[in-house]
Amino acid sequence: MAIEKYHFGSITINGKTYNHDVEVRWSGEVLDWRRKESHLIAVEDIKRALGQSPEVIVIGTGESGMARVTEEAKKEIEEKGIKLIIDRTEEAVKSFNIINKKSEKGYSPPTASEVPSKRETEGSEPGSLRERTLEKKTKVIGLFHLTC
Repeated sequence: MAIEKYHFGSITINGKTYNHDVEVRWSGEVLDWRRKESHLIAVEDIKRALGQSPEVIVIGTGESGMARVTEEAKKEIEEKGIKLIIDRTEEAVKSFNIINKKSEKGYSPPTASEVPSKRETEGSEPGSLRERTLEKKTKVIGLFHLTC
């Protein structure tokens, strides 16, 4: 999953173009991202993302960086131990893609002989195939303001 292109008012993700602000999840899911105030990102505007328990949140503040993240929102994110990256949307998209690509790099699905049975995965110990597979994908969410 990659964000292919961003320019003022539009973002293309996996071949589909969106003309509204978006929330992009590590899973490839793309959601409409609406805020109470267009150029102010408050705690209530990030609640849905926080509910996904991401490891990283990348916020794009628009082409010229007009959107501002409140101190309360920054504090809420950081208190949960989530890494926060805030930048103009063009740079934020690059950061999101780098994080997402790094988390996929080197991962190849297990072969049929490596796939454990259900019984083998119950109560998996640290370092097991199941745990290593789940660890490979960094839980990153991008919140992108597309205009000013």
